[in-house]
Amino acid sequence: MNGSKYLVEGIAKCVTLTSLYLSLRNNSIGENGAKYLGEGIAKCITLTSLNLNLTYNSIGENGTKYLVEGFAIFTTVTDLNLNLWSNSIDENGAKYLVEGIAKCATLTSLNLGLREDSIRENGAKYLGEGIAKCVTLSSLDLNLSENSIGENGTKYLFEGIVNCVTLISLNLNIWDNSIGENGAKYLGEGIG
Repeated sequence: MNGSKYLVEGIAKCVTLTSLYLSLRNNSIGENGAKYLGEGIAKCITLTSLNLNLTYNSIGENGTKYLVEGFAIFTTVTDLNLNLWSNSIDENGAKYLVEGIAKCATLTSLNLGLREDSIRENGAKYLGEGIAKCVTLSSLDLNLSENSIGENGTKYLFEGIVNCVTLISLNLNIWDNSIGENGAKYLGEGIG
């Protein structure tokens, strides 16, 4: 937890940093560590590209909220890659996540990995609504595998994605989500 604090204190001193790739996979970061990361990364005001891998760190709902609170200051970020697999991120965590991402006003490329979390139907709805607010997005890579979003979650997700009128590239992984026949129908209608 404190290790995250010390790490980002150092990174924040790099005042001209435009690209940051930080992989802290499987390091017991937790929600407090995610808070320190969010606060520290928010000080990197010249970033255009952020690639953050926090898989298997148990950051949960609150950690997700803390992590993205500083995203509102990202006025220059165009490329955002957040790999948050297996972090116990639930529906509210998904809501906080996309609320933060939607504040990145210049975002053109989003890669969001939420595999093996606890997103469910409402989480998919929040993701769809949040993604729809990313009006400059041209590329979306979304991994929601193993989240049980179901038929309605698929519908809600695509209702948001179809509103991304500048989107030219879509990579979607939603395997093992119990989408059923109707979910496949919604998927086809959303892509078509």
